[in-house]
Amino acid sequence: MTFRLKRRAMPRAWTVPRKGSKWILRPRPGPHAQDRSIPLLLILRDLRHVVASSREARMLLGSGSVRVDAKVADDLARGLGLMDTLSLAAPLDQHFRVVTDRRGKLALVAIPSTEANVKIARVRFKHTTRGGKVEVTLHDGRNLLLPANTPYHVGDSVKIELPGQKVVEHLPLRPGVLAYVAGGSHVGELARVERVEVRNSSQPNLVHFKEGFSTVKEYVYVVGDAAPGVTLGAGVDR
Repeated sequence: MTFRLKRRAMPRAWTVPRKGSKWILRPRPGPHAQDRSIPLLLILRDLRHVVASSREARMLLGSGSVRVDAKVADDLARGLGLMDTLSLAAPLDQHFRVVTDRRGKLALVAIPSTEANVKIARVRFKHTTRGGKVEVTLHDGRNLLLPANTPYHVGDSVKIELPGQKVVEHLPLRPGVLAYVAGGSHVGELARVERVEVRNSSQPNLVHFKEGFSTVKEYVYVVGDAAPGVTLGAGVDR
């Protein structure tokens, strides 16, 4: 597999000019799909303009000044996706979270330093392991091994501390909670859940919101009750 991609074929979610060089860096296979992640190099060089070239980016990573989800980053091809955090050490001292804006593009929202080691992740899968414990897989590829009586369900969210993955809050998908919409025609919006419609067919389950619209369950990320548990910048346009 080659780690370059024709610029004309790059995902529409990337906020990078489509005209320019013939080739562009392909994100390395990881927890996020290619069309839902953007390589670290493009973020540093083309979005934040912290560096002017890939050579400068490699030097920056070599100095240990870049952290992704509270861990030192060493791969320019690493793909950053929804809810991932990016930290740039002093003298920049900047911290960001990856979100999806109102146009469906991956964007960076500035966050305080206290949020750089916190993220909200959606439960994608859940199954019982040998020994009676429960293992849940989050949307960013993380696996959490939890006690058997853990009340987590697919579609719920958890707020975790990084890099240790300690769960600090369980955010169940239920009526009244505040959710972030990560896809569909209302992408990038915050809305309050009215009800969850479970379909006994091949069609996806739906989540209906009090704001008068609905979307598929997979696009819904519970982020809090009265207010979001982290800074999201929902509804912003780049």
